[in-house]
Amino acid sequence: MNGAPDQGRGRVPSQLNDYRHALRRIPYMGVIYVVAEAAKLGYHGDHPDWCNLGQGQPEVGPLPGAPERVSALTIDPEDHAYGPVEGLPQLRDTVANLYNHWYRQGKRSQYSRENVAIAAGGRLALCRAISALAPVRVGYFTPDYTAYEDMLSNFDLSTPISIPLSPESSFRIPPSELEAEVAEKGLKALLASNPCNPTGRAVQGEELAEWVRIARERDCTLILDEFYSHYVWGDEARVSAAAHVGDVNEDPVLLFDGLTKNYRYPGWRVGWVVGPAAMINSVTCSGSYLDGGPPRFMQKKVVEIIEPRRAEQEVQAMRVAFRAKRDLMVSRLKGMGITMPLEPEGTFYVWGSVADLPEPLNDGFTFFRRGLEYRVLTVPGEFFDVNPGKHRPAPGPCAPFVRFSYGPPMATVEKGLDRLEAMIRAARSMGNKQ
Repeated sequence: MNGAPDQGRGRVPSQLNDYRHALRRIPYMGVIYVVAEAAKLGYHGDHPDWCNLGQGQPEVGPLPGAPERVSALTIDPEDHAYGPVEGLPQLRDTVANLYNHWYRQGKRSQYSRENVAIAAGGRLALCRAISALAPVRVGYFTPDYTAYEDMLSNFDLSTPISIPLSPESSFRIPPSELEAEVAEKGLKALLASNPCNPTGRAVQGEELAEWVRIARERDCTLILDEFYSHYVWGDEARVSAAAHVGDVNEDPVLLFDGLTKNYRYPGWRVGWVVGPAAMINSVTCSGSYLDGGPPRFMQKKVVEIIEPRRAEQEVQAMRVAFRAKRDLMVSRLKGMGITMPLEPEGTFYVWGSVADLPEPLNDGFTFFRRGLEYRVLTVPGEFFDVNPGKHRPAPGPCAPFVRFSYGPPMATVEKGLDRLEAMIRAARSMGNKQ
């Protein structure tokens, strides 16, 4: 009897240690890490003397020509109750109608509410989809969005397969090569952001149509994160694989979007999935245990925000404001000696190599650290080397890169670029003295 309590007490610390170890397995990644490190030096989101050129957040204030920003919400008594896991019917109808209006006019097959599920943000919507598809061999590209790494690492039933893209090819993969990757590696799903965060690469037109064909003919679910689909800097105002789907209930294409980027309401955390009705049903089933669905009162207001005429007004105003910031940042960074394998075709990022800068700024992580001393946030490129399970050695090919965001207002972008230029000038001066 004397030994039993000791044995019990002896097990508790071990269990706690195991638990603490498990908590440490998921580190801060990407922007979350960047913001946490900046906070140690006094940064916070409203600090007037910091320039956040790292965070993937568009400016959220009024823009010339854009619809008036939402300033109030009505909460009816029934809005305090749970909503349907798949989302409110009126919002699902509105999303389907918007896609039909923009991408499927004149096509026989049209989206309906059965082709739409609403979720509390894009990352959660993607997690629902990966969970619904598992077990699955899923291909992904590098570089790509940092959150894919944790998502693919923590769904044990998915087998992630890397498809590296090179700066020399401007991060392009010919459709014939992509189809060979799908066939040879037995991929049943393909995950990508389009336009791509961080490179700004946009798959459009016939190339995107070929991606949809590959998905259809190879029975490989195309999972396209289209959260930057309104930030496209060519002739087209928007890009979506919805324009190339044949039958909305047959082609294995899942599309993800929401308020975060394209409508400049990131704090609302409302997103959606559009795809075949059977897949949407599975995504909804995943949501029944993952999250339960977003608040009712917010969904009601989203119906107004994405009404086609209002949505088109937002797109056009945003394109004018952000194109000016894009052109400024590309020009200024080039003048500093930062090179770009690809000038951004979409998103509000510049993916720049610092390899030609003087030491020690010729490394992405060191550039980020030194930038904090000048009260500027950027994101080291190695965070975008999506590497589930850390099976590939680090640092990888993304180490010389930095992601710069022109999401903030123009004044912040200009001030941040001035500070980075001063930082690089000081490094060159120090090198000349040595």
